[in-house]
Amino acid sequence: VQLQACGGGLVQPGGSLRLSCAASGRTFGTYAMAWFRQAQGKEREFVAGISWSGATTEYADFVKGRFTLSRENRKNTMNLRMNSLKPEDTAIYYCAADSVEYGPRQDEYDYWGQGTLVTVSS
Repeated sequence: VQLQACGGGLVQPGGSLRLSCAASGRTFGTYAMAWFRQAQGKEREFVAGISWSGATTEYADFVKGRFTLSRENRKNTMNLRMNSLKPEDTAIYYCAADSVEYGPRQDEYDYWGQGTLVTVSS
């Protein structure tokens, strides 16, 4: 599975962005997916995860109520809708695929996208 993240950019505080992760291969629907992010000078951290079917999701506390994760298996895509963005959301966002389940442990993921930069600034 190859992953391609896109949708990042510059947005003002309080604004919105939608990140997408496009996957190659016909097995996308069998993978749990997640977004991680890494701010400059900080470690990469879990943002949100979604089960292979899309039935369950999990969010880090710092994005709950602001971010919404979804997926369209027929289109091999996963989307992260980010609302009420804050300067502290500035980071490179990475999508990842896990053949078992999503979770915060990065070493359990099988595939990673290249990252897309989100900058929240006035």
